[in-house]
Amino acid sequence: ADLGPRTLALGNRRLLDEQQLPADVLGNAAEAWEAEGRSLAWLLELAPQPQVLGLLAFGDSLKPGARAAIQQLQALGIRCHLISGDNQGSVNAVADALGIDERQANVLPADKLARINALRQRGRVAMAGDGINDAPALAAADVGIAMGTGTDVAMNSAQITLVKGDLMGILRARRLSQATVKNMHQNLTFAFLYNSMGIPLAAGLLYPLTGHLLSPMIAALAMSVSSASVVFNALRLRNAPIDQD
Repeated sequence: ADLGPRTLALGNRRLLDEQQLPADVLGNAAEAWEAEGRSLAWLLELAPQPQVLGLLAFGDSLKPGARAAIQQLQALGIRCHLISGDNQGSVNAVADALGIDERQANVLPADKLARINALRQRGRVAMAGDGINDAPALAAADVGIAMGTGTDVAMNSAQITLVKGDLMGILRARRLSQATVKNMHQNLTFAFLYNSMGIPLAAGLLYPLTGHLLSPMIAALAMSVSSASVVFNALRLRNAPIDQD
């Protein structure tokens, strides 16, 4: 910010290091707050006299059900990673509370993108995020999951948006996707069997034996029944058991 003769800046520890300014008396407070899992923002004066003006500490509480959601994902054999631009102390505190071993702190948007691409070399990756900095990684992941409580940029970059921003929504989305794929397989199997029997009958397969041909009206009705059966089977997804919290 340019405030007349003074130029101020607000940023993380990287900004302090870039300006080569000492933390001075605030260094001890910064270490203590980082150990508590706080996110820090340094207020600097860049001109006319470069100096540290203050330090802001922010703390977030975990959303209800976040740890349970992570535990259920891990129980399914899904490896969970915490990749954040926050300081190491804050990331460690959150990762310990969630039970996540894989963690990275002080990560820039380009680094998040590189990390997602590296993980994709080892398997399929789903990325959950809510900020502008998460947008490139959300777009690069096999499945990008945005929080409805986050930024529009993140939601536009993702394939799935959780309206309530609840991590349990990831489990529900996974169950719904599995139920949808299972339903698709059922529909394809039924359609294949139905048509494999119906087409020969419509072509007159039984005519040499019975002397009868399939009436066009009956054939049209049978085709309608085939389509209706697929639709009604798909409607069963409304009762899919996705809420198993």
